[in-house]
Amino acid sequence: MDTQVTECGNSNLKVLMFPWLAYGHISPFLNVAKKLADKGFLIYLCSTPINLKSVVKKIPEKYFVSIQLIEYHLPESPELPPHYHTTNGLPPHLNHTLQKALKMSKPNFSKILENLKPDLVVYDILQQWAEDVANEQNIPAVKLLTSGAAVFSYFFNLVKKPEVEFPFPAVYLRKIELVKLGEMMAKSAKEKESDDVDPFTEGNMQIMLMSTSRIIEAKYIDYFIELSNWNVIPVGPPVQDSMGNDTDDVELFDWLGKKDENSTVFVSFGSEYFLTKEDREEIAFGLEISNVNFIWVVRFPKGEEQNLENALPQGFLERIGKRGKVLNKWAPQPRILNHPNTGGFISHCGWNSVMESVDFGVPIIAMPMHLDQPLNARLTVELGVAVEIVRDDDGKIHREEIAQVLENVIAGKIGENLRTKVKHVSKKLKSTRGEEMDAVAEELIQFCKNSNKCK
Repeated sequence: MDTQVTECGNSNLKVLMFPWLAYGHISPFLNVAKKLADKGFLIYLCSTPINLKSVVKKIPEKYFVSIQLIEYHLPESPELPPHYHTTNGLPPHLNHTLQKALKMSKPNFSKILENLKPDLVVYDILQQWAEDVANEQNIPAVKLLTSGAAVFSYFFNLVKKPEVEFPFPAVYLRKIELVKLGEMMAKSAKEKESDDVDPFTEGNMQIMLMSTSRIIEAKYIDYFIELSNWNVIPVGPPVQDSMGNDTDDVELFDWLGKKDENSTVFVSFGSEYFLTKEDREEIAFGLEISNVNFIWVVRFPKGEEQNLENALPQGFLERIGKRGKVLNKWAPQPRILNHPNTGGFISHCGWNSVMESVDFGVPIIAMPMHLDQPLNARLTVELGVAVEIVRDDDGKIHREEIAQVLENVIAGKIGENLRTKVKHVSKKLKSTRGEEMDAVAEELIQFCKNSNKCK
C-alpha cells in the first residue's frame, strides 16, 4: 500500500484524519470518515489507544477495510498514564499537561506520515502544528472544525475585529458568560507557549471543512467567509448512527418502550462536562416536581466517582420510582434520541449533541455550561427547535423553572410547536446530505491535484 501511487483524479484518496483527543472531536471526525469512505476514500483515523478502544465499537462492519485505526502514542509520565491520554473524564487540572504531551509527540506523528504516505491530512484546528509536520513531507493538509459556523464566526469576530459588532443579535453571550470568557482567555494567554500557532491564521490555500450545513447556518457560514477569506466547505452535521444493541442496555430500552410516545426526557451533559453539586440538586428537584418520565446520565470526573444515592438529594431515587432512570455510566445517546418515546433532551448544547437531537427530530431543552455552548443554545432557539433554561445573574439554575419548561415541552403547546419545527429541519438536513458530501469529495480531490502531491 505504501508504494502505491494514488490517482487524485479518482476517489481512492488516502486521507489521514487527526482529531483532538476529546470524544466530542473524535466523533465528528469519525462521522466525516464514514461519509468519505462511502465516496471511495481510504481513511486512516489516528488517535491514542484509549480513544480508539471506544471508536472501534462505532465502526460498522462495512467500513472495516476503508477505515483503518492508527494508534498514536504520547510520551508516558507518572502524572499522565495511558488511561489519561484522552479528555474523556480527565481531571481538569491535567488538561494543559495533555496538550503539552500531544505537542511533544510530534516526531511520532511525523513517523506515521512517513510510513502511511497519505495523500492528504485532515487535522483538528486545536492541533495547528499538524499542518507544519505534514507540509514538511510535502503532504497537503486541511482543517476540520468540529463546531458550527455561528459559534466560530462569533469568536472570530470578537478576537479579530472587536470593534465590529456581531451582526446577528439572536446569537450572543450574557454578562456572566462574557466575564467567564474573559477569565478563560486570560488564562489561555498565560498558558500559551511561544511556538503555539494561532489557529486563526490563514492556512495552506485557506481550505476549512466545517461540521455544519447551509440548511441551518448559511448566513453564519457566509459571514465567516467574509471575515476570513477562507474557503469553508460544510461537511454536514456530526451525527452518529443509532447502531448497536448492547445487552447492557436491554433493561433500559424495555423500560423506555413501555412509556408513551414523546413522554420521556433524556438528560445528559456530554462526556467532558460535570455538574456542580448545586446544579445537580436543582435538576433532581426539577425532574421530581415536573412529574415527567426521564433518563438522566449523571457523570463524575475519573477518580471522583460517587455512589448515586450520595450524589443526589436524600430519598430522590425512592421518590421517583419507575418514572425515571438514573445512570452513572455511558449511555447510547443516538439510540435514546431516536426512540419514539423520547420527547425532549436536556442538553449542555455541545455541538454534537445539538446536531444529533435535531437530526433525530427531538426538541432541545438548552442548559449550556461552557464557552461555545451558550451560543449553540441561542442558535437552536433561533432555529425554533429549542427552549433555554436561563441562569440567573449569579449563574444559578432553579428547580421551578426546570419543572415548568419540562412540562411545557412534554405536555404543552410549546412542545408541539418545537416538535413540528425540529422534524421539518431534520427532513431538510437529510435531503441534502448526499449532495453536500459530493461537493466535499470533489473539493478534496481538486485540492490534492492542485497541491501537486498526486501525479
